[in-house]
Amino acid sequence: MIRIDSKITPTSLLSATDQLFTLSARKISRLEKTWNPAKGTPVFTVAGRYTSRGWTEWTQGFQFGSAILQFDATDDAAMLEIGRRTTVEHMASHVSHVGVHDHGFNNVSTYGNLLRLAREGRTEASEWEIAFHELALKVSGAIQAARWTDLPDGLGYIRSFNGPHSLFADTMRSLRSLALAHQLGHALMGERDRKISLLHRLVQHADTNAAYNVYFGKGRDAYDIRGRVAHESVFNVTDGSYRCPSSQQGYSPFSTWTRGLAWVLLGYAEELEFLETRDEAEFATFDARKRAVLRRYLEVARATADFYLAYTPTCGVPYWDTGAPGLAHLGDYLDRPADPYNDHEPVDSSAAAIAAQGLIRLGTYLAGHGDAPAGKRYLAAGLTASRTLFSEPYLSTDPKHQGLLLHAVYHRPNGWDHIPKGRKIPCGESCMWGDYHARELALLIRRMAKREPYYTFFAV
Repeated sequence: MIRIDSKITPTSLLSATDQLFTLSARKISRLEKTWNPAKGTPVFTVAGRYTSRGWTEWTQGFQFGSAILQFDATDDAAMLEIGRRTTVEHMASHVSHVGVHDHGFNNVSTYGNLLRLAREGRTEASEWEIAFHELALKVSGAIQAARWTDLPDGLGYIRSFNGPHSLFADTMRSLRSLALAHQLGHALMGERDRKISLLHRLVQHADTNAAYNVYFGKGRDAYDIRGRVAHESVFNVTDGSYRCPSSQQGYSPFSTWTRGLAWVLLGYAEELEFLETRDEAEFATFDARKRAVLRRYLEVARATADFYLAYTPTCGVPYWDTGAPGLAHLGDYLDRPADPYNDHEPVDSSAAAIAAQGLIRLGTYLAGHGDAPAGKRYLAAGLTASRTLFSEPYLSTDPKHQGLLLHAVYHRPNGWDHIPKGRKIPCGESCMWGDYHARELALLIRRMAKREPYYTFFAV
């Protein structure tokens, strides 16, 4: 269980974010100079150097979005130029990609961040540049929403790249693309000009994910623990019936892959923030009530947050899966800091970076909605995990290592992660989503500490 420092504050981590962004600038510059785009997209490091490994090019937005976040934190104009140029040169195919569930990863991290900075007055963007970003985000949200499987009883979901039968937990963070497109006044147009609300599809997907990928301790199966998350749910697309839980990157369908847990925790926390800004009338167009939706999503966010707190070691960094078999050899591993150099199971720092942001956002939301004690607890938990990530052995201080956040895991079941010579498990490596979310986490904390505008994806 995470040992929460109840006295920790964003201000106390300000110097740690300074160090992170100092290191980050060097690593972004080095990768920009050495990476050959013909090799595809950098995904994770092997012996400290970024390499490609694709199902899809789902990490490219994190690569270029990192430079944009670096500018946001430091006002380094060279970083803004990298982010602008690479977005124009490389991201168009992601806007029109009909085969993936990761529009929120790629396009919100690039076009979304650039539009947000322009709206904040941080960049000198022309009317046409702003319109360019808006158009990309509108199209992206609609195309993501069109990758759809209908279910009975008004439910449905954005199908994963596995096919129409597959609902991934990861996609909760991709809902940002639908949110932004809706906020910008866009809708998906269907057959015979049927206008499909992107807000409606966002709510349908989130309701379906909560119903099938998240557990609430109500006896759904023998492993139903409140807050547990299945990576994938599988459906019969002929009649829409639920068939079973599954996992592509976790140990089993009945354990919790901790990065999937983190995606769900952060996804619902930030959708709470977004949906709070929408008018009741927007929900009424699809016969929903705003407060009822918010109550449902707060229940999910708190359940997954509580599970994360209970099944993560004291430092705030989890092992890659709560049911990984090697954990049996680690004794009381939940009662001490995680050991990334153990001989049995790897940790996943990228899951911690994602989850820490979710905890901070959930805590901030609750503090603003009449539950100060719970808000303070979740906020402190997120900051406690952040403090761990922003220091060694997780923060990469080696100038020769291209990664920023060490001890991340990509796909343990497939054996894709590098095991250093002399070690028995993957360790010491970075991934593009881990590095991006470490930067995003540091930016959020930095803005809170400096009392700057609170960082959200929808401040456009």
